[in-house]
Amino acid sequence: MYSIWFIFLTFIAKDCSSQDDEGPYRGKHIGKLNSYHHQVSGDVYAVDDWTLLLVDFNYDGTGDDTFFWAGDSGRPGPLGFIVPDQHGKTNILERYNNEEVRLRLPDGKRVSRLSWFAIYDLASQNAFGDVYVPEEFESPAPRALTPLTQLGTIEVNSGPVRFLDASTVLIPELRFDPGGEDVYWWTGVGPQPSARGVPLPDDLGYLEPLRAHMGEDVMLRLPGGRSAADIDWLALWHRANGTALATVLVPDSLNVPPAAATLHPFVTRLPRCEQLHRDLQVSWDIFGNQISIQLAGMIGENEYMAFGISGSTTRSQMLGSDVIVTSWDSALQRGLARDYNVSAVAPCVQVLGAWRGVCLDTVLGGTDSAQVLFAERTDGLTVITYRRQLKADDTLDQEWPTDRAVFIVWAVGPLDHLGEPAYHRLRPAIDHQLVLPHDSQSKSRSQSECQRFSIARPTPSRPWDRAELFDPALRVFAFSVGPAGGERGLAARIPAAPQRALYVNGQLAPDLQLRRGLTYTFRVRGGDEPHSATLYHPLVVTSESHGGLERLGDATQNVVRVLAGARRTRRGRLSPLAAGALCLAERDPVADSRRDASFETFRAFNRSLRWRCGDGRAAELQVTPNSTWPDMVYYHSFTHFDMGGRIFVVDRHRRNIARSPATPLRVSLTMILVAPILVSLAIHMV
Repeated sequence: MYSIWFIFLTFIAKDCSSQDDEGPYRGKHIGKLNSYHHQVSGDVYAVDDWTLLLVDFNYDGTGDDTFFWAGDSGRPGPLGFIVPDQHGKTNILERYNNEEVRLRLPDGKRVSRLSWFAIYDLASQNAFGDVYVPEEFESPAPRALTPLTQLGTIEVNSGPVRFLDASTVLIPELRFDPGGEDVYWWTGVGPQPSARGVPLPDDLGYLEPLRAHMGEDVMLRLPGGRSAADIDWLALWHRANGTALATVLVPDSLNVPPAAATLHPFVTRLPRCEQLHRDLQVSWDIFGNQISIQLAGMIGENEYMAFGISGSTTRSQMLGSDVIVTSWDSALQRGLARDYNVSAVAPCVQVLGAWRGVCLDTVLGGTDSAQVLFAERTDGLTVITYRRQLKADDTLDQEWPTDRAVFIVWAVGPLDHLGEPAYHRLRPAIDHQLVLPHDSQSKSRSQSECQRFSIARPTPSRPWDRAELFDPALRVFAFSVGPAGGERGLAARIPAAPQRALYVNGQLAPDLQLRRGLTYTFRVRGGDEPHSATLYHPLVVTSESHGGLERLGDATQNVVRVLAGARRTRRGRLSPLAAGALCLAERDPVADSRRDASFETFRAFNRSLRWRCGDGRAAELQVTPNSTWPDMVYYHSFTHFDMGGRIFVVDRHRRNIARSPATPLRVSLTMILVAPILVSLAIHMV
């Protein structure tokens, strides 16, 4: 199955009177600077009604008292005002050499009300260069079009479609149910929608069939640097039938601000490339019995890109897959590519003495078959190129076939505090196949499927409020397991958040307050089946902030102070004491976990969950904090990292203790390991 990105071939750009014929769209062109002295030159654009952009700007910097200067009447002269430079400062101008300079007008000033803009010297009262703003000048601004016009039998409704800037489209209050059909966002040129158009990534950046929308606002971004000037229409497109279900026409010369994001210069040099997501692409080349694979993604510095062969020959399945996990080591300034085997969709843990989960091949007795060839990270883009054999000798590695299509899997997510892959934040929901051989058709496809990356600065979603259980009369806490809630839930507090979290009295990993000298009962229903790598979560309370003690080696376990929930075995390993029958909250079967952030509050998210609690009993753990306990301790799963939260140990209860300046320092596993070394060094120095 060829990727839908194959359709991305060429666009016929339309004329736009507000932009020069060459170069990217920068806004509405005001004019060229008239040059009088000091080698002043360049073009001036209006980005919006508050921002000017100087392009290819030159000034020799030798003026005595020279500033960016503007006025709203007459000609350039002393009756004007200083426009702060690109740094927001009103210093005397220095030298500029073919630079792009963005200027923000002072408060209360608008581009549409200016008469002129100049590079002006106050000492000599001379303009070294200037440009006049045309009368009745209209600055770029978001523009409203018509609502989507329904064309097919499927009902489609929306508010007026808005271009917020040249590449960002808002479809407000969209109501549309595709009924399971393969419907995509589609755009192109010509008088009406056609199969010659191209697909657009959805609001999360995926190129997948659209879900139902019930009055939601949908934000789309044109990929690869394309702008409103490059398209004639936007549509909902039924691929199987080759028909448009709804459309909106985009007028010529749409006077909108330029795109906020700039394009990254990276272009792959490998002959084959497919776009997996708006922010991720894979390229490859085959030579003999070896395949070179390049992953390029707009990801965080402490994130990974995983890619490999599916665990199923009939669909894309992470369970049983053979993947290479790539990442960037910022300390050593190098790329990493490590070979993993996925025997359970969970972190790598020991289950009755055997390793299960997302485990390194070397942990399972295999070899690391990936060799890094090239790696770099610039402007938020991580690029890792590695090589492996098509048919490896390691029995844990699957073969890359060259005689047929192969189902693949991929994911992007954070690395935990040990550098291991944590739960992904990006992953596909549809099957994806690659065809490796270089036949005539594949050669013609070449790199055309991959688009230039946008260097965007996404605005993070507002986190859900963290609950605080501080009632002095509260003596019993009920622990269960549920979804971690995505980027607005546990991931807003812990970047490497797991798939599931501990719920306490129905709240998502809340802060607890325990008073010294009082006894509390923890009723734990984290699962009592030790054969499960995913649903076995005994509770443990420690002075270390991550939990997951089962994943730690003997030496590391020995330095962790366990306050409740585990004991030492004869072999010296920690063994959990409080598991209890499982009580699990799950999403609706048709819900998409990638859209957890669409819930404005945890309360709304919690109402959407379905609880499934077994008939077995809860395990009871008695906890009595005393004077030896630190002011802050942590409750977590014994088997997985970072599923729980904080416990404030107090002498008297108080509200909002987490916001108090007296909040104690968070103790990490690293601090626990390093502290004895520092003490030893201090003793020797004395």
